[in-house]
Amino acid sequence: MDVLFNSIDVRDLLPSHDLDESSPLSAPDLRLLTDRLHVRSLHIQSKVRQYILSHHHDFSTLFAQCSDAVSRSEHLSGQVSELLCLISDRPIDVEIKGVIEEIGRKRREAREIKELLELVRAISELSERLRFVREEVRAGRVVEAASALRRLKEVLRIQDNVAAAEEGEPVVYALLRKEWTDCFEEIQEVLVRFMESAVRFEQQSNLVRVKYRASVKEIDGLELRTVLEAMEVVGILDYGLAKVADLFIKHVVTPAVNHVPHTSFVEELNQDSKSTTEVVLKMVLSSDPKGDDVGGETIYSAIVQIVKFIYHTLCFKSGPWMQCFGRLTWPRMSELIISNFLSKVVPDDASKLADFQKIIQLTSQFETDLKEMMFISATDNKDERLSNFTDNVEVHFASRKKVEILAKARNVLLRSDFSLPQDYTNKGTKLKNEEAIESSSSREVDFLFSSERCVVSGAASQLMVLVHETLKDVCLSSTRVALEFYHAARDAILLYEAVIPVKLERQLDGINQVAVLIHNDCLYLSQEILGFAFEYRVDFPSSIKELAVFIDLAPRFQLMAEEILQRQIKLVVYNLNEAIDGADGFQNTHQMKQYESAKFAIDQVIFILEKVHIIWEPLLLPLTYKRNMCMVVEAVFGRMAKDILLLDDLAAEETLQLQRLIHLMLESTSSLLKSLNATNQTGKLKERVACSIDDSIPSLHKLRKLAGMILL
Repeated sequence: MDVLFNSIDVRDLLPSHDLDESSPLSAPDLRLLTDRLHVRSLHIQSKVRQYILSHHHDFSTLFAQCSDAVSRSEHLSGQVSELLCLISDRPIDVEIKGVIEEIGRKRREAREIKELLELVRAISELSERLRFVREEVRAGRVVEAASALRRLKEVLRIQDNVAAAEEGEPVVYALLRKEWTDCFEEIQEVLVRFMESAVRFEQQSNLVRVKYRASVKEIDGLELRTVLEAMEVVGILDYGLAKVADLFIKHVVTPAVNHVPHTSFVEELNQDSKSTTEVVLKMVLSSDPKGDDVGGETIYSAIVQIVKFIYHTLCFKSGPWMQCFGRLTWPRMSELIISNFLSKVVPDDASKLADFQKIIQLTSQFETDLKEMMFISATDNKDERLSNFTDNVEVHFASRKKVEILAKARNVLLRSDFSLPQDYTNKGTKLKNEEAIESSSSREVDFLFSSERCVVSGAASQLMVLVHETLKDVCLSSTRVALEFYHAARDAILLYEAVIPVKLERQLDGINQVAVLIHNDCLYLSQEILGFAFEYRVDFPSSIKELAVFIDLAPRFQLMAEEILQRQIKLVVYNLNEAIDGADGFQNTHQMKQYESAKFAIDQVIFILEKVHIIWEPLLLPLTYKRNMCMVVEAVFGRMAKDILLLDDLAAEETLQLQRLIHLMLESTSSLLKSLNATNQTGKLKERVACSIDDSIPSLHKLRKLAGMILL
């Protein structure tokens, strides 16, 4: 059969093999090709026939197998057809499905019934246990009732004794929680009432009576220890002891602390034939005390006696019970001791701080005694409230002194009146009135960094004395105290800046001596502040030398002094301009009415200048007085010269009147100008350069020249 699969190349059948593949075949070639293909076909047919004949058996077997396969497939098809007919006539699968669903439904119903039975059984059991709790409480077996109630709390998943319903839970479960809450409130009420009955405070007799057995309603003879155990089990120990703890603080601890050293305590036991039935703690107030309890022995001894009574009688030496009682009472008790004793014995003088060591030792021993009785924690430093206070006594001392310093500084500033003697008006009378100044609230002081003197208010003088005293204490104190004193000194200085401008706001809006005194105060304070570093820094404790800085305050007061002075100058110039406005520009002065108006305006200007001279000259530093007074005079002279120069077409009579007005101004201010010139000549500052009054007031020369030229 290989001949069938071999490919035939047409060119092999042609007689010539050099034919061009692209050239067409001729007719003879085509006929020859056809004949040869026919012959080849006959040859192939012969080969196929021979092959089939030689493999006849194999082909017969193959055809038989195919026939069997066809027969079997036809038989299987018939069987499937019969099965389909059977199914279509009787739908058994539907019946099977229904049976399976019924079985599943029955099983679910059985499971639900079983769960419901279990729930009913659990509810019945819980209800029975709650009923048991109530019966135990009524029978006086409160510890057993409390234990059962605590177990039920876990079962019912109750948090913090609050019965909160959960989403999707049965309603009956919420009812059980409500029932548990009722049981809890019932046992809580019973236990609290037993505590109130067992511990009695008799105020009139000043005693505390603790009964070991008590009765409430139908419950008789319940022991105090049993009540405490039940409260601990059910988790209401804090609540049950809260009222007792409050009454102990109110009726026992507070009187003991307030009346020391007049208080002592006596314990009395009442017994029957078998055991002790009650214990009484009686407070005895002594009318004849032996002395003051400066060291704290009496107060600490009294408190220890009270705590021992609680430890032995009420808490039965139980650590958890005593710790609970301590948590309820120690914060208030320690606060009472601090406010009524420790804070009052804090030394007022730094030299007495060493004497406070005895109180520190007694306080430490007192807290050790309380720790031994487990009244306060032996590991938590927060409970050492008294020791923390006594260990920081230096800070408390410094804080108290700081408050006193600031209060004293504030009183000095608020009470100062910035007054001067009435006849203290000029430099000539200044030396004669030194005693008057000393008797008034003002003082004459020397500047540290210059050879000048000036008058300052009594407020600044007294304030600086207070600050110097405080800084001296800084040099003698420990680090913590020195730091508080340093801040007190700074704050006292800053009080001047905060108080005086507000207190004397009205005076600062006018031209008066008060404003000048405040200006001098600020200069004086700035000078003193700059001197602190040279005077005290070397003696400051080494740990605060880098922290104690005052130089930042000096520029603030220098700026404040300059602002106040500039405010005064603006007020003076404003008043002078208003006065000279009455001259109406010195127009038509040849008319009598206009001349009188101009003359009156000049009189007003002269009055204002004289008033300013009287106020400024005795108080301001010479150089400051000259510089600012020249500035004011220049302002008014310049305004007058300007108004006159703006006039034109002057009549002859008008020029005469203008000349008279100029001479009036110059003559009226001559004494003022001489005082300014004298100030320039007698000034003591080395850096002062002498100059003529004409150089200081340029408009003066202009007015003089104008008076000479106006008649030309």
